[in-house]
Amino acid sequence: MKKAFIKAISYKVPEKRVSNDELAKTVDTSDEWIYSHTGIKYRHIAEEQTAASDLALQPCLDVIEQADIDPKEIDLIIVATITQDYVGFPSTACVLQDRLGAVNAGAMDLAAACTGYIYSLETAKALIKTGSAKNILLVSSEILTKITDWTDRNTCVLFGDGAGASLVSLNEENTESDILFSILGAEGNGAPYLIRMAGGSRYPIRPHSENRKDGYIRMDGQKVYHFAVRVLCKTIKRILEKYNLSIDDIAYIVPHQANIRIIEAAAKRLKIPIEKFYVNIQEYANTSGATIPIALGEMVEKGLLRRGDYIITVGFGGGLTYGGNLICW
Repeated sequence: MKKAFIKAISYKVPEKRVSNDELAKTVDTSDEWIYSHTGIKYRHIAEEQTAASDLALQPCLDVIEQADIDPKEIDLIIVATITQDYVGFPSTACVLQDRLGAVNAGAMDLAAACTGYIYSLETAKALIKTGSAKNILLVSSEILTKITDWTDRNTCVLFGDGAGASLVSLNEENTESDILFSILGAEGNGAPYLIRMAGGSRYPIRPHSENRKDGYIRMDGQKVYHFAVRVLCKTIKRILEKYNLSIDDIAYIVPHQANIRIIEAAAKRLKIPIEKFYVNIQEYANTSGATIPIALGEMVEKGLLRRGDYIITVGFGGGLTYGGNLICW
């Protein structure tokens, strides 16, 4: 049986770092309110001229160097993003393919919002294990601050910008490292709870239109919160049961970093110590699909992950989508 593993991983966030106190100067909020309700202290914000592919380029170059491969050996580039360089086409993956010189790679964007990395990891695993590919570059890059309404105190405090890249490869080293199992789910009836109304074919933005604010993120926080806690619990339980594992067998759970209250509620409901969850939301806020690869990249930097460790990645997002991966690192 072929194995697919995360061979290399890297991440990047913009240099501009904005604290809650700085944000409170422009919107009616406070550091105490933001931190107590979300767990967020800072967010990183890209410059106006920066696009998703710009932010993603360095992490991509990093993983190519770490893995010691030629870009021509990459078979496919998948970019999980909801803030593409362009609407629809060309894909951000095609832009990166050209900039990286990955001339033999297919390229596509994947739209699963904050669950994008989880969906793309399962896609890469399936292609590698069936022999269709050997090296797949997964990228999650988001410039959410460009689609954030900075006058809306309920949403503008939540989001930041960031990118993560990982190379998923065929494990030819005869180690136990493997992407073992994934759950991919969706509840499309919750689509209105987390939505960017305008910009697509249903509600196009036209010059001088009155719906320009509909191009920003719109969220029903309570509905998303209850959905998130429920699907986090369901996904973690299903993964553990599938492989007959206890939580003691898991080195870390790496959740989507949307709100510390969601993670704490899921931990309490599952009776799992909060320390088992890797959390970095205080520094980066919600970077959508990039939160999990950024977290994994940080964990590698800190020496928290060893080959052979079992970890669970789990997330949820617009769609509504949800999912999780069981990984033997």
